[in-house]
Amino acid sequence: MEHPENSEEYKGLTVNSGVEQPSIINPYLRRDRFRRKVYTASEMVEGIIKGDVTILSQAVTLVESVNPEHQAKAQEVIEKCLPYSGKSIRVGISGVPGAGKSTSIDMFGCHVLDTKGGKLAVLAIDPSSERSKGSILGDKTRMEKLSLRPEAFIRPSPTAGSLGGVARKTRETIILCEAAGYDKIFVETVGVGQSETACHSMVDFFLLIQLAGTGDELQGIKRGIMEISDGIVINKCDGNNVDKCHMAATNFRNALHFFPKPESGWLPKVMCYSGFYGMGIKEIWDMIYEYLDFVKQNGYFEYRRNEQSKYWMYETINEQLRNSFYNRKDIQEKLVDAERRVLNGVQTSFAAAGDLLNLYYEKLRTE
Repeated sequence: MEHPENSEEYKGLTVNSGVEQPSIINPYLRRDRFRRKVYTASEMVEGIIKGDVTILSQAVTLVESVNPEHQAKAQEVIEKCLPYSGKSIRVGISGVPGAGKSTSIDMFGCHVLDTKGGKLAVLAIDPSSERSKGSILGDKTRMEKLSLRPEAFIRPSPTAGSLGGVARKTRETIILCEAAGYDKIFVETVGVGQSETACHSMVDFFLLIQLAGTGDELQGIKRGIMEISDGIVINKCDGNNVDKCHMAATNFRNALHFFPKPESGWLPKVMCYSGFYGMGIKEIWDMIYEYLDFVKQNGYFEYRRNEQSKYWMYETINEQLRNSFYNRKDIQEKLVDAERRVLNGVQTSFAAAGDLLNLYYEKLRTE
């Protein structure tokens, strides 16, 4: 059988007619046409600043990569984008599974684009499997209206085991999105818990979505998540659920009075809405912009941004030290033996950790 690349049809000619026909793309000879272009760091920065979504997506992929070469290039891109960042409104959105976060974000995003204009980036964090380490990354499919808006950029990312369900590189992705002209950033987290402080440390307003009838309103939900919330909204306030939602809102307001006054001076508000029917959306965004005006006037907005930068500097140091320790071949070899001694009761966990750290420091001194 004749190979396709030797066929006359693949050379743009019809054998019988002798008349030149439009060229047919030869998948064997022209495969390089479909290869994604590899941009330099400078080209990436130029494309990001121009608002090229394709280049922005490639840059985010670089940021999320664990490849050392990719990381070096990503850091160069981030450094060059830094002067163009910092001009957005960053909103963190969290809530229990099933609270309707994705549906709410769909409605929130369309509302804020229609009323305020500009561009919106949604960084949706998807939980990774502890077994396969994979993620569905299906948040975009539940944001049907927003995904059709050309001024919206929706990027699902895996948690990859990072703290609080917030992807490790989300903060750096925010910088890239801001440089690309996105003046509104939503960060959707996996769920609720004490570790959601990771999300709180990269946004200007932290919104907690709750449901009525879960029992959390009776115990003031989880104290940690309540204390960092700037606003609490109760979803699915429609149909026969309206009275329950308003009762839950009253209980949440009462619970908030038992907490110390927030550092910002703002008393978190509790509101009800329906994400499915789009009721109460305007009131929520009026509250968010009221908060932003409040903290900008009293100076807390800039103070919080500075504290966040300092927080992530220390987090990066911790991460780099952890990677430096675990990626050393000599440490990896000793870890197996240390685990065996601990499991056999020959050595305590603390002593084994001390020996490994001493070995690590000794190796660093001799290099």
